[in-house]
Amino acid sequence: MEKGVQVLVDAGRYMLANQLAWGTSGNISLRLDKKHMLITASGTYMGDLASSDFVEFNIETGQYDGARKASKETPIHSGIYKNRPDIHAVIHSSPFYTTLMACSNELILSDLFIETMYYLEKIEYVDYFHPGSNELGQEIAEKSLSANIIIMKNHGVTVIDDSVNEALMRLETLENACKMLITTKAAGIKLTEVPKTVVHEFLEESKYKPRKR
Repeated sequence: MEKGVQVLVDAGRYMLANQLAWGTSGNISLRLDKKHMLITASGTYMGDLASSDFVEFNIETGQYDGARKASKETPIHSGIYKNRPDIHAVIHSSPFYTTLMACSNELILSDLFIETMYYLEKIEYVDYFHPGSNELGQEIAEKSLSANIIIMKNHGVTVIDDSVNEALMRLETLENACKMLITTKAAGIKLTEVPKTVVHEFLEESKYKPRKR
């Protein structure tokens, strides 16, 4: 568990340092085993996390250990872990450019360059629900069955992966892609997408990384 805490502490610092999080906005978790996850406590500052800022949460019963209250977004995290046994890390955050896109009707393009083709292959969208609500948790858990990135309209994003580092890479790729889309739109630059056949070939046959199903 101590190793897991340090991984999440480092992740929170990285997110703040790279403008992937701000203040107390956002929460992160790590699967400990089939029934338990480690999640940030309510009201924690992502860039200044300590061991006391985490709660061990039972995914099945909803009970948790520790003096702190678990993040109000536990329905998001526990719902995903229940539906996706392959997932070991969940990040919910509100980076500037990603959130700007989430507050618009613009779609996020994935067929632009290598990292977006790989990390942004599967994106889903959910309508606005109040933070911490069971409805939001249920919607995201359902979308997680078909995507590794779930854009939360007028709220932010949830990214999931098999490790914290891969989840961070997915989040950072998303934020950079949104920044590119917004910047080029403002500049009047038209982006050229990679043809779908080439994208498929890249995902199935290239030596970049094994495709994640």
